[in-house]
Amino acid sequence: MATNLVTLIMQFLTPDMVGRIANTLGIGRSDTSTAVDAAVPAILAALTGVAARPGGPQKLANAVTQESGVLDRFAGILGGDNQRSFIDRGSQTLSSILGDRDQSALANAVGKYSGLGSSTSGSLLGALAPVVMGAIAQQQGNRIDSGGIANLLTSQKDSIVAALPSGFGRLLGGTDLLEPFGDAMRRTATAGGDATRAAAAAVARTAADARRSAVPASSTNWLLWAIPALAIAVLLFYLLARPAEQVVQQGVTTAQNITVGGLNLSQQVTDSIGSLRTTLNGITDAASAQAALPRLQQTTVQLDKVSGVLGQLSTSQRTALAGLVNPVMPAINQLIDRVLAIPGVGDIIKPTIDTLKAKLAVLAAA
Repeated sequence: MATNLVTLIMQFLTPDMVGRIANTLGIGRSDTSTAVDAAVPAILAALTGVAARPGGPQKLANAVTQESGVLDRFAGILGGDNQRSFIDRGSQTLSSILGDRDQSALANAVGKYSGLGSSTSGSLLGALAPVVMGAIAQQQGNRIDSGGIANLLTSQKDSIVAALPSGFGRLLGGTDLLEPFGDAMRRTATAGGDATRAAAAAVARTAADARRSAVPASSTNWLLWAIPALAIAVLLFYLLARPAEQVVQQGVTTAQNITVGGLNLSQQVTDSIGSLRTTLNGITDAASAQAALPRLQQTTVQLDKVSGVLGQLSTSQRTALAGLVNPVMPAINQLIDRVLAIPGVGDIIKPTIDTLKAKLAVLAAA
């Protein structure tokens, strides 16, 4: 079975590497991490579409050949004198493959999802495109050919769709970028729709129970109907318009500067949560779970450093720190549940995940 390309690329894009990209583009690490989570599977999806068009596989083969070995040089390029020309070249390559219209649509979608805007997201895509091409080249080995690339990308459809953030497909409406993923996208949309309908039904049942238990006394009892109806509307809006990944992002971008003994606790917590999210999103099977285990353990170490100085914080600082963690916990728990449900994954990472959840719970209660 071919290596999962999304997992391979996300493993390459470590928190340190994402930090380097953030510094290169002059943006925050958390924003960059969120954008990368969307951009990597989105680029792969767009390339898969190209591979299905006449002449597309050869276009891809030419571009992949140009980026053969780039993964070995990437860290050195970032921060170097040629980083701007490298990003520009990546943007030009992507434009030559996708066309200006689709490239612009891709940048707009990533920009809206991450909050970075289309211009910065365009530069990010220019930096990531060579990484994606380099990963494909790595899988091709010494012989890069158009047919092999087309087959590789086609075999990745399910894993690419699984890696696309919830709701991201809607941001590409009006384009053909996700056309080759019709069946897989419909399956994902159906699953999401079932979850939304189930949640709405649960609220509706609660509201109905409340109405049945109420004893009408006067016309003022219209509130007994209006309040549950409003609750249902709010829940549906939340489920449909605020994907879990965006909730995580909102929580980790409101950090205050809490520094103790030279340790920036705010940055430590936001980096740890960003790393945890990226790592969890990269787990798709037992093999990727095993590869992700060291990063999960490293995140545990980072959170330990924060927990170790909680006693030195003032009440307001502890409250601010809890305010960083609490908003993201529902989305983090959702990601964890999804990953642990993958066959064979729980046996590998559950002990570490349980430790991580306990440490986050301590910080959330701080």
